[in-house]
Amino acid sequence: MEGVSVRKIKKICVFCGANSGKDVAFVNAAFHLGEVLGKRKIDLVYGGGKLGLMGCVSTAVAQHERQVLGIIPSAFTINNLVGETCGKEIKVATMQERLVMMMELSDAFIALPGGFGTLEELFQMISWAQLNIHNKPIGVLNINGFFNGLLSFVDHAVKQEFITPRARKILISATTADELVDKLQAFRFESDPALSKLKWSPLSSQKEKLDLTLRL
Repeated sequence: MEGVSVRKIKKICVFCGANSGKDVAFVNAAFHLGEVLGKRKIDLVYGGGKLGLMGCVSTAVAQHERQVLGIIPSAFTINNLVGETCGKEIKVATMQERLVMMMELSDAFIALPGGFGTLEELFQMISWAQLNIHNKPIGVLNINGFFNGLLSFVDHAVKQEFITPRARKILISATTADELVDKLQAFRFESDPALSKLKWSPLSSQKEKLDLTLRL
């Protein structure tokens, strides 16, 4: 990436399925993403537990001796519903609190294949970036064309003038983990002039406490 300004990314939040999916390529790609993060000395923030692709990526990062932080709603920990988190764990009361904490503790976001929960997390981060709540890069790892339909829909929404071309640039995509991380590092945020005037209060009153205690 000669001549391109590279942002420093120390922690990446990964959104992905608590299932493994039908295609073994999803599992392989999740493990490989964890290996790439580990080799690049990037720590992981994720939704906690050890199920599905979430377990794959967190295990791979931990095996490369990088820090893993699972942020999990307390309801999921009852009866060991999602299994043991690979690394440190923070329990929160609500799904919204979980997402806010993920945003504040991460430098970038990656979505792997997943279901409604993964899509909700992905689009919430995109929406918050559009509203100038954060300016962190967001990407999807498009394994075997899993996100082709979603990307086509987003482009369709641009053509129908519901999403601006500037906002469309918020969502990055790549087919390999290395390419995606490179793109996240090269990302330059372009805020909407009107939305950049919005003033948002801190979304979490616990951020300062977390920064002091976790030292991630």
